[in-house]
Amino acid sequence: MKICYFDAFAGISGDMTVGSLVDAGADAGQLVAALESLGTGAQFTIEKTKRRGIAATKFNVLGTDTKKHRHLPHIVQMIDAAALSERARANSKLVFQKLGESEATVHGTPIEKVHFHEVGAVDSIADIVGACVALDLLGVEAVVCSPINVGSGTVSTEHGIMPVPTPATVLLLKGKPVYSRGPSSELATPTGAAIVSALAGDFGAMPPLRIQSVGYGAGDKEFPEHANVLRAMIGETSGARETTMVEVIEANVDDSTPEVLGFAMERLLEAGALDVTMQPLLMKKSRPGTLLRVLARPEDREKLAALVMAETSSLGVRFYPAERRVQARRIVEVETAHGRARVKVAESGAFAPEYEDCRTLARATGLPLQRILSEVSQAYTKNA
Repeated sequence: MKICYFDAFAGISGDMTVGSLVDAGADAGQLVAALESLGTGAQFTIEKTKRRGIAATKFNVLGTDTKKHRHLPHIVQMIDAAALSERARANSKLVFQKLGESEATVHGTPIEKVHFHEVGAVDSIADIVGACVALDLLGVEAVVCSPINVGSGTVSTEHGIMPVPTPATVLLLKGKPVYSRGPSSELATPTGAAIVSALAGDFGAMPPLRIQSVGYGAGDKEFPEHANVLRAMIGETSGARETTMVEVIEANVDDSTPEVLGFAMERLLEAGALDVTMQPLLMKKSRPGTLLRVLARPEDREKLAALVMAETSSLGVRFYPAERRVQARRIVEVETAHGRARVKVAESGAFAPEYEDCRTLARATGLPLQRILSEVSQAYTKNA
């Protein structure tokens, strides 16, 4: 799978997004031709520039009426009439739907009556459609975005002076990781926020990938603190869907019963542990004990450590970081003579029947579990 990872350390805007994707290899000629088919009468320039010594691409929209108001249906008609691929067309409308929802909420207006002012001007339409076209030209199948630097201070809008991030941007980035660092300026615009809010399937650290190209999209301003650029990294997945740092929590337990340890394992898994294992130990004074090991997401470390000490006789735990790699996998349902069951299928092609489903079928039919496992495996192999 081809992934685009946006590194928004200096924020994100529509023109920065388009510039970064062109800089990463999207064909500028095809992009401009697609934008011209919108029939806005605007002109588009793509030029090389620098921000704090970093070479970048600047995307500009010229000769537009930035004050013209448009409703969502009008913008959708423009997109439908343009010469775009079906994927670029659908993504463009999805982004504008997100924008419409945020504006409707901010102003307490039905989405059909929302006037797209700043975000409905021709330059923003070109930015959104341009980003969707560029992603399509690059063959990007999934978008991931870093935590977003939103900036600080205030910005002048048609509604007067507004705090940064603006109300629409806040709604678009609700539930997404954001922070404020650097100059007192609007670093994340509603257009940029809408693009990643609608198209990014995940926000956070860069996923595992083999980088094929890197592009930098320049913003309008030059800041002394950092280069005002958005970085886009294009690459193929590396075969591990998840390569993340995890915390290992360990405790040596020497005076908890098997029942207590079993219950502790249940509580830890219910609380979000990635895995829990136990192995026998011979501890000091030749006493038998148990090594309890918990794999945890970093953000769950303290919660799970507290559970270990609450549910076992351990008076302390130890931590150390580790890298965890997980092969991509999917779930397939198969039909057998005894009912349906799920099968986990790895990217490599290996598969395994879902134990709980097979256990349920075995109990319901009175058949041996091994027979159910075998029949589920045969059903998957037959239809694979």
